[in-house]
Order: sequence, then structure tokens, then C-alpha cells
Amino acid sequence: QVQLVESGGGSVQAGGSLRLSCAASGNTYTMGWFRQAPGKEREGVAVIGWVGSTRYADSVKGRFLISKDNYKNTLYLQMNSLKPEDTAMYYCADMGRKVISIDPRSVNYWGQGTQVTVSS
Repeated sequence: QVQLVESGGGSVQAGGSLRLSCAASGNTYTMGWFRQAPGKEREGVAVIGWVGSTRYADSVKGRFLISKDNYKNTLYLQMNSLKPEDTAMYYCADMGRKVISIDPRSVNYWGQGTQVTVSS
């Protein structure tokens, strides 16, 4: 059983930065960040595999950086140059031993989410 607790969301102006954290308990492997804006489907943002390989959605490449501290079992998402279209609920997820994918259907466990709001 894996439990995930996100933190670090908030409100920021366009161009600003935020860092999300996800404290995990249990055995985690491939992990990622997903987001869901009102009226839209949940989408993958960034995923990191157990050995550190990463994959990003095209919309965040060059602006977001995913990382994981395996010793602390904590996942991070550094978000820079934020845009209003980044506004969403952000969810931490664990995909177990699967090949990295930003497809939400790959997720085994979800966190409760943390809100990110970017104003113009």
C-alpha cells in the first residue's frame, strides 16, 4: 500500500515559480505528477522512473523539472515560468514497476492533490 501527500501548491503570478513536494510511504517506483483543470480531463505533467529517467508533457518542457529523493521517498516538481494555463489541481502518483508513461491510466495510487493557481 502506498500513501502520497502533496504540499507546496498556492497562488502565484504569471512568470513565477512554485515547488511541489510529495511525501510517500510504502514502496514507490515510477512516480509522477498529473494535473486536472476544471472541466478538463486529468493529464500527465512529468514522470520519473526508479533509475531517474524522465518524461514531460510538451506543454511543460523546459519549464518544469521533476526529481525524486529516494532516501526520503519524496517526489518534487519545480515549476518555473508559470503560465495561467498551468492552473490546476496537481496530483502526485505512483505507477509501480511500470515503464514510465504520462498516461493517467498507468497510475496505481493517487495523492489528494494540491491546488496551483497562476494569475495573469
